[in-house]
Amino acid sequence: MSKTDIVLLPGDGIGPEIVDAVTEILDAAGADLNYHKYEIGAAEFERNGKLIPDETIDAINKYKIALKGPVTTPIGKGFKSVNVQLRLKFDLYINLRPAYSIANISKFQNVDIVTVRENTEDLYIGEEHQIEDGFEAIKRITVKASDRIIRFAFEYAKANGRKKVTCVHKANILKQSDGLFLARFNEIAKEYPDITPDTKIVDNMCMQLVINPSQFDVIVAPNLYGDILSDLIAGLVGGLGLVPGANLGKEVAIFEAVHGSAPDIAGKGIANPIALLEAAVMMLNHIGKKDIAEKITNAILKTLTNGESLTKDLGGNANTKELTKAIINNL
Repeated sequence: MSKTDIVLLPGDGIGPEIVDAVTEILDAAGADLNYHKYEIGAAEFERNGKLIPDETIDAINKYKIALKGPVTTPIGKGFKSVNVQLRLKFDLYINLRPAYSIANISKFQNVDIVTVRENTEDLYIGEEHQIEDGFEAIKRITVKASDRIIRFAFEYAKANGRKKVTCVHKANILKQSDGLFLARFNEIAKEYPDITPDTKIVDNMCMQLVINPSQFDVIVAPNLYGDILSDLIAGLVGGLGLVPGANLGKEVAIFEAVHGSAPDIAGKGIANPIALLEAAVMMLNHIGKKDIAEKITNAILKTLTNGESLTKDLGGNANTKELTKAIINNL
Protein backbone atom coordinates (compact mmCIF):
# COMPACT_ATOMS: atom_id res chain seq x y z
CA MET A 1 0.00 0.00 0.00
CA SER A 2 1.38 3.43 -0.96
CA LYS A 3 1.91 6.01 1.71
CA THR A 4 -0.34 9.07 2.02
CA ASP A 5 1.45 12.32 1.21
CA ILE A 6 1.00 15.21 3.63
CA VAL A 7 2.64 18.60 3.95
CA LEU A 8 4.36 19.13 7.29
CA LEU A 9 4.64 22.72 8.52
CA PRO A 10 6.73 22.85 11.73
CA GLY A 11 6.15 26.58 12.33
CA ASP A 12 7.92 28.62 15.02
CA GLY A 13 8.84 28.39 18.69
CA ILE A 14 7.94 24.96 20.04
CA GLY A 15 6.48 23.97 16.68
CA PRO A 16 9.43 21.92 15.38
CA GLU A 17 9.70 20.06 18.72
CA ILE A 18 6.07 19.01 18.89
CA VAL A 19 5.97 18.19 15.18
CA ASP A 20 8.90 15.79 15.70
CA ALA A 21 7.11 14.19 18.65
CA VAL A 22 3.87 13.78 16.71
CA THR A 23 5.50 12.25 13.65
CA GLU A 24 7.33 9.78 15.92
CA ILE A 25 3.98 8.70 17.39
CA LEU A 26 2.30 8.55 13.97
CA ASP A 27 5.07 6.33 12.64
CA ALA A 28 4.93 4.09 15.72
CA ALA A 29 1.17 3.71 15.23
CA GLY A 30 1.61 2.65 11.61
CA ALA A 31 -0.02 5.70 10.06
CA ASP A 32 1.95 5.12 6.85
CA LEU A 33 2.45 8.77 5.93
CA ASN A 34 4.94 10.39 3.59
CA TYR A 35 5.98 13.78 4.99
CA HIS A 36 6.90 16.78 2.83
CA LYS A 37 8.36 19.40 5.17
CA TYR A 38 8.06 23.10 4.32
CA GLU A 39 8.65 26.28 6.29
CA ILE A 40 6.28 29.08 7.30
CA GLY A 41 6.25 31.86 9.86
CA ALA A 42 8.44 34.48 11.50
CA ALA A 43 11.74 32.60 11.17
CA GLU A 44 11.13 32.03 7.46
CA PHE A 45 10.26 35.74 7.08
CA GLU A 46 13.58 36.71 8.65
CA ARG A 47 15.46 34.34 6.33
CA ASN A 48 13.73 34.98 3.01
CA GLY A 49 11.29 37.85 3.44
CA LYS A 50 8.14 35.73 3.06
CA LEU A 51 5.90 34.34 5.78
CA ILE A 52 4.58 31.67 3.42
CA PRO A 53 7.06 30.84 0.64
CA ASP A 54 5.74 30.08 -2.84
CA GLU A 55 7.03 26.51 -2.63
CA THR A 56 4.95 25.96 0.52
CA ILE A 57 1.82 27.21 -1.25
CA ASP A 58 2.61 24.95 -4.23
CA ALA A 59 3.06 21.93 -1.95
CA ILE A 60 -0.27 22.50 -0.19
CA ASN A 61 -1.97 22.90 -3.56
CA LYS A 62 -0.39 19.63 -4.72
CA TYR A 63 -0.95 17.39 -1.70
CA LYS A 64 -4.14 19.02 -0.30
CA ILE A 65 -3.47 17.91 3.30
CA ALA A 66 -1.22 19.67 5.81
CA LEU A 67 -0.32 19.30 9.48
CA LYS A 68 0.78 22.61 10.96
CA GLY A 69 2.62 23.52 14.13
CA PRO A 70 2.05 26.87 15.90
CA VAL A 71 3.22 30.10 14.26
CA THR A 72 4.22 33.36 15.96
CA THR A 73 1.97 36.37 15.30
CA PRO A 74 3.11 39.73 16.74
CA ILE A 75 0.55 41.56 18.89
CA GLY A 76 -0.47 45.02 17.72
CA LYS A 77 2.17 45.36 15.00
CA GLY A 78 4.17 43.49 12.42
CA PHE A 79 2.83 41.07 9.84
CA LYS A 80 -0.66 39.72 9.27
CA SER A 81 -1.41 36.34 10.85
CA VAL A 82 -0.09 33.37 8.88
CA ASN A 83 -3.19 31.43 9.92
CA VAL A 84 -5.51 34.07 8.45
CA GLN A 85 -3.46 34.15 5.24
CA LEU A 86 -3.64 30.37 4.81
CA ARG A 87 -7.38 30.31 5.49
CA LEU A 88 -8.10 33.01 2.94
CA LYS A 89 -5.64 31.68 0.35
CA PHE A 90 -7.22 28.21 0.27
CA ASP A 91 -10.78 29.27 1.23
CA LEU A 92 -10.69 27.13 4.37
CA TYR A 93 -14.07 28.35 5.47
CA ILE A 94 -14.63 25.76 8.22
CA ASN A 95 -12.75 25.86 11.52
CA LEU A 96 -13.64 22.73 13.46
CA ARG A 97 -12.72 22.56 17.16
CA PRO A 98 -13.84 19.51 19.17
CA ALA A 99 -13.33 19.47 22.96
CA TYR A 100 -14.28 16.79 25.44
CA SER A 101 -13.70 16.06 29.12
CA ILE A 102 -10.88 13.78 30.21
CA ALA A 103 -10.93 12.00 33.56
CA ASN A 104 -8.42 13.33 36.11
CA ILE A 105 -7.53 16.24 33.81
CA SER A 106 -10.58 18.36 33.02
CA LYS A 107 -12.15 20.85 35.43
CA PHE A 108 -15.58 19.88 34.06
CA GLN A 109 -16.41 16.21 33.48
CA ASN A 110 -19.49 16.77 31.33
CA VAL A 111 -18.14 18.57 28.26
CA ASP A 112 -18.45 17.20 24.73
CA ILE A 113 -18.71 20.22 22.44
CA VAL A 114 -17.79 20.80 18.82
CA THR A 115 -17.32 24.42 17.78
CA VAL A 116 -17.95 25.13 14.11
CA ARG A 117 -16.46 28.55 13.37
CA GLU A 118 -16.75 30.53 10.16
CA ASN A 119 -13.19 31.11 9.01
CA THR A 120 -13.08 33.66 6.18
CA GLU A 121 -14.82 36.87 7.22
CA ASP A 122 -16.01 38.92 10.25
CA LEU A 123 -13.68 41.14 12.29
CA TYR A 124 -11.10 38.38 12.74
CA ILE A 125 -9.64 38.66 9.24
CA GLY A 126 -8.19 42.05 10.18
CA GLU A 127 -9.58 44.49 7.61
CA GLU A 128 -8.60 47.76 9.30
CA HIS A 129 -8.44 51.26 7.87
CA GLN A 130 -6.98 54.48 9.21
CA ILE A 131 -9.39 57.29 10.02
CA GLU A 132 -8.71 60.84 11.19
CA ASP A 133 -7.76 60.02 14.76
CA GLY A 134 -7.47 56.24 14.79
CA PHE A 135 -8.57 53.13 12.94
CA GLU A 136 -11.79 51.39 12.02
CA ALA A 137 -12.29 47.65 11.51
CA ILE A 138 -14.68 46.09 9.00
CA LYS A 139 -17.10 43.40 10.18
CA ARG A 140 -18.14 41.52 7.07
CA ILE A 141 -20.99 38.99 7.29
CA THR A 142 -22.38 37.65 4.00
CA VAL A 143 -25.17 35.29 3.03
CA LYS A 144 -22.78 32.98 1.16
CA ALA A 145 -20.35 32.51 4.05
CA SER A 146 -23.12 32.30 6.65
CA ASP A 147 -25.09 29.71 4.72
CA ARG A 148 -22.22 27.36 4.05
CA ILE A 149 -20.91 27.33 7.65
CA ILE A 150 -24.37 26.97 9.18
CA ARG A 151 -25.29 24.18 6.79
CA PHE A 152 -21.99 22.43 7.56
CA ALA A 153 -22.77 22.60 11.29
CA PHE A 154 -26.14 20.90 10.77
CA GLU A 155 -24.67 18.32 8.39
CA TYR A 156 -21.89 17.59 10.89
CA ALA A 157 -24.45 17.13 13.66
CA LYS A 158 -26.52 14.83 11.45
CA ALA A 159 -23.52 12.72 10.40
CA ASN A 160 -22.18 12.37 13.94
CA GLY A 161 -25.38 11.65 15.85
CA ARG A 162 -25.51 15.06 17.50
CA LYS A 163 -28.90 16.42 18.48
CA LYS A 164 -28.53 20.17 18.95
CA VAL A 165 -26.91 23.11 17.17
CA THR A 166 -26.50 26.44 18.98
CA CYS A 167 -26.05 29.65 16.98
CA VAL A 168 -24.01 32.34 18.77
CA HIS A 169 -24.57 35.99 17.83
CA LYS A 170 -24.94 39.59 19.03
CA ALA A 171 -27.95 40.42 16.87
CA ASN A 172 -29.56 42.45 19.64
CA ILE A 173 -26.92 45.13 18.98
CA LEU A 174 -25.44 44.28 15.56
CA LYS A 175 -28.85 44.03 13.95
CA GLN A 176 -27.71 43.87 10.34
CA SER A 177 -24.48 41.83 10.39
CA ASP A 178 -25.17 39.40 13.23
CA GLY A 179 -28.85 39.77 12.42
CA LEU A 180 -28.13 38.28 9.00
CA PHE A 181 -26.20 35.36 10.51
CA LEU A 182 -29.04 34.64 12.94
CA ALA A 183 -31.72 34.92 10.25
CA ARG A 184 -29.87 32.47 7.98
CA PHE A 185 -29.49 30.06 10.91
CA ASN A 186 -33.23 30.15 11.65
CA GLU A 187 -34.03 29.54 7.99
CA ILE A 188 -31.56 26.69 7.44
CA ALA A 189 -32.59 25.01 10.71
CA LYS A 190 -35.98 24.28 9.13
CA GLU A 191 -34.23 21.82 6.78
CA TYR A 192 -33.13 19.68 9.75
CA PRO A 193 -36.24 18.82 11.79
CA ASP A 194 -34.45 16.08 13.74
CA ILE A 195 -31.87 18.49 15.17
CA THR A 196 -32.84 21.01 17.85
CA PRO A 197 -31.95 24.61 16.92
CA ASP A 198 -30.82 26.89 19.72
CA THR A 199 -29.67 30.52 19.77
CA LYS A 200 -27.60 32.41 22.32
CA ILE A 201 -26.35 35.98 22.54
CA VAL A 202 -22.57 35.72 22.86
CA ASP A 203 -22.23 37.25 26.34
CA ASN A 204 -24.92 34.95 27.74
CA MET A 205 -23.22 32.06 25.93
CA CYS A 206 -19.98 32.70 27.84
CA MET A 207 -21.83 32.63 31.13
CA GLN A 208 -23.82 29.52 30.26
CA LEU A 209 -20.67 27.65 29.25
CA VAL A 210 -19.12 28.03 32.69
CA ILE A 211 -22.39 27.37 34.54
CA ASN A 212 -23.57 24.29 32.64
CA PRO A 213 -21.49 23.29 29.60
CA SER A 214 -23.30 19.97 29.23
CA GLN A 215 -26.30 21.78 27.68
CA PHE A 216 -24.27 22.39 24.49
CA ASP A 217 -23.51 19.98 21.67
CA VAL A 218 -22.54 21.68 18.38
CA ILE A 219 -21.92 25.43 18.33
CA VAL A 220 -21.87 27.51 15.14
CA ALA A 221 -20.57 31.07 15.23
CA PRO A 222 -19.08 33.88 13.18
CA ASN A 223 -15.30 34.02 13.09
CA LEU A 224 -14.46 36.20 16.10
CA TYR A 225 -16.99 34.71 18.53
CA GLY A 226 -15.97 31.21 17.46
CA ASP A 227 -12.33 31.99 18.14
CA ILE A 228 -13.02 33.30 21.64
CA LEU A 229 -15.55 30.65 22.63
CA SER A 230 -13.43 27.74 21.45
CA ASP A 231 -10.59 28.87 23.72
CA LEU A 232 -13.02 29.22 26.63
CA ILE A 233 -14.22 25.67 26.00
CA ALA A 234 -10.61 24.46 25.88
CA GLY A 235 -10.20 25.86 29.38
CA LEU A 236 -13.11 23.74 30.58
CA VAL A 237 -11.41 20.51 29.51
CA GLY A 238 -7.79 21.18 30.47
CA GLY A 239 -6.39 23.93 28.29
CA LEU A 240 -5.16 24.59 24.77
CA GLY A 241 -2.53 21.89 25.13
CA LEU A 242 -5.26 19.29 24.64
CA VAL A 243 -7.48 20.77 21.95
CA PRO A 244 -6.97 20.44 18.17
CA GLY A 245 -8.32 22.37 15.22
CA ALA A 246 -9.05 21.67 11.58
CA ASN A 247 -9.32 24.23 8.78
CA LEU A 248 -11.38 22.70 5.99
CA GLY A 249 -12.29 23.81 2.49
CA LYS A 250 -13.60 22.10 -0.62
CA GLU A 251 -10.13 20.94 -1.70
CA VAL A 252 -7.57 21.63 1.03
CA ALA A 253 -7.50 20.70 4.72
CA ILE A 254 -4.97 22.03 7.24
CA PHE A 255 -4.87 20.51 10.73
CA GLU A 256 -3.20 22.37 13.57
CA ALA A 257 -2.48 22.87 17.22
CA VAL A 258 -4.47 25.97 18.14
CA HIS A 259 -2.17 27.17 20.92
CA GLY A 260 0.65 29.67 20.46
CA SER A 261 4.30 29.10 19.62
CA ALA A 262 5.41 29.56 23.27
CA PRO A 263 8.81 31.11 22.52
CA ASP A 264 9.56 31.25 26.27
CA ILE A 265 9.92 27.46 26.41
CA ALA A 266 11.14 26.80 22.87
CA GLY A 267 14.20 24.58 22.77
CA LYS A 268 13.79 23.39 26.35
CA GLY A 269 12.19 20.07 25.40
CA ILE A 270 9.24 20.48 27.76
CA ALA A 271 6.40 21.31 25.35
CA ASN A 272 3.19 19.28 25.33
CA PRO A 273 2.55 17.73 21.86
CA ILE A 274 -0.96 16.39 22.55
CA ALA A 275 -2.95 19.20 20.88
CA LEU A 276 -1.03 18.70 17.65
CA LEU A 277 -1.33 14.93 18.02
CA GLU A 278 -5.11 15.32 18.40
CA ALA A 279 -5.04 17.42 15.23
CA ALA A 280 -3.20 14.57 13.53
CA VAL A 281 -5.97 12.23 14.71
CA MET A 282 -8.51 14.52 13.02
CA MET A 283 -6.34 14.38 9.90
CA LEU A 284 -6.22 10.58 9.97
CA ASN A 285 -10.01 10.41 10.20
CA HIS A 286 -10.26 12.88 7.31
CA ILE A 287 -8.09 10.73 5.03
CA GLY A 288 -9.84 7.49 5.99
CA LYS A 289 -7.31 6.01 8.43
CA LYS A 290 -9.92 5.69 11.17
CA ASP A 291 -8.43 2.59 12.80
CA ILE A 292 -5.08 4.31 13.34
CA ALA A 293 -6.87 7.42 14.60
CA GLU A 294 -8.78 5.37 17.17
CA LYS A 295 -5.61 3.57 18.23
CA ILE A 296 -3.82 6.87 18.91
CA THR A 297 -6.84 8.36 20.69
CA ASN A 298 -6.98 5.39 23.04
CA ALA A 299 -3.27 5.75 23.78
CA ILE A 300 -3.67 9.46 24.55
CA LEU A 301 -6.60 8.83 26.88
CA LYS A 302 -4.79 6.01 28.68
CA THR A 303 -1.70 8.19 29.17
CA LEU A 304 -3.72 11.14 30.47
CA THR A 305 -6.07 9.22 32.76
CA ASN A 306 -3.21 7.21 34.25
CA GLY A 307 -1.26 10.41 34.86
CA GLU A 308 1.81 8.96 33.17
CA SER A 309 4.70 11.23 32.25
CA LEU A 310 2.62 14.40 31.98
CA THR A 311 4.16 17.75 31.07
CA LYS A 312 4.03 20.73 33.42
CA ASP A 313 0.91 22.26 31.85
CA LEU A 314 -0.93 19.01 32.65
CA GLY A 315 0.25 18.91 36.27
CA GLY A 316 3.31 16.70 35.82
CA ASN A 317 7.06 17.07 35.50
CA ALA A 318 7.82 15.09 32.35
CA ASN A 319 9.53 16.46 29.27
CA THR A 320 8.37 16.13 25.67
CA LYS A 321 10.33 12.96 25.00
CA GLU A 322 9.00 11.23 28.14
CA LEU A 323 5.38 12.06 27.27
CA THR A 324 5.93 10.93 23.70
CA LYS A 325 7.40 7.62 24.88
CA ALA A 326 4.48 7.06 27.27
CA ILE A 327 1.95 7.53 24.45
CA ILE A 328 3.90 5.16 22.19
CA ASN A 329 4.03 2.57 24.98
CA ASN A 330 0.24 2.81 25.28
CA LEU A 331 -0.51 2.37 21.58
